[in-house]
Amino acid sequence: MPVPEEEIIFAGVVYCPGDPELRAIKLRSHNLCQDYNRLYENETEARDRIIRQIVGAWGEGSFIQGPVQFHYGVHTKIGKRFFGNFNLMIQDDGLVTIGDDCNFGPNCTIVTPIHPMIPEERYRLKAPDGTPQRVCYAKPVVVGNDVWLGANVVICPGVTIGDGCVIGAGSVVTRDIPPRSFAAGNPCRVIRAITEEDSMALKTDIAPGYTAYSPEELEQLR
Repeated sequence: MPVPEEEIIFAGVVYCPGDPELRAIKLRSHNLCQDYNRLYENETEARDRIIRQIVGAWGEGSFIQGPVQFHYGVHTKIGKRFFGNFNLMIQDDGLVTIGDDCNFGPNCTIVTPIHPMIPEERYRLKAPDGTPQRVCYAKPVVVGNDVWLGANVVICPGVTIGDGCVIGAGSVVTRDIPPRSFAAGNPCRVIRAITEEDSMALKTDIAPGYTAYSPEELEQLR
């Protein structure tokens, strides 16, 4: 019995994106995204119903500004209190996992599929049974908890971004970023660790009188 093409994607080997079952999953997601994007921002209940049909998991208190585009949708899991700004695009052929309390700026993109480098091979490869096939493969993306992506960030296939990171605007993330790092650039690289010296409570010129919550107080707020 042949292995479903969707399982082949998750195995990390080449698959055929034109497979009828895969095309049906993508068409469903694309149509639901169109439905979501046609709604007004304050039609929150209708939006929530649709997004729960699109993605594989949707955390409490999450919100996507729209417009949004998921490729498969069901291959993406989003944690609690997520905020996605305008023009979020997730090409989730492979699995995409986003943790709790993440904030994505405008025009952020997550990409999981990889195409052959040699142009003739992008057109067709000869399958083991001798048939011509257009193929690609995919690597999963993981975004940890409490991650902030600036505007126009692109996360490439196979990347893991650790908890508590900040990724600067316009970055192209091609490799893993360790937890609690500020990273930026193209390709994105770690600039420095995020420390207590970054606290807004110390920026008295722009946040006069503000203080930070303790971890225990913050947990109660959540």
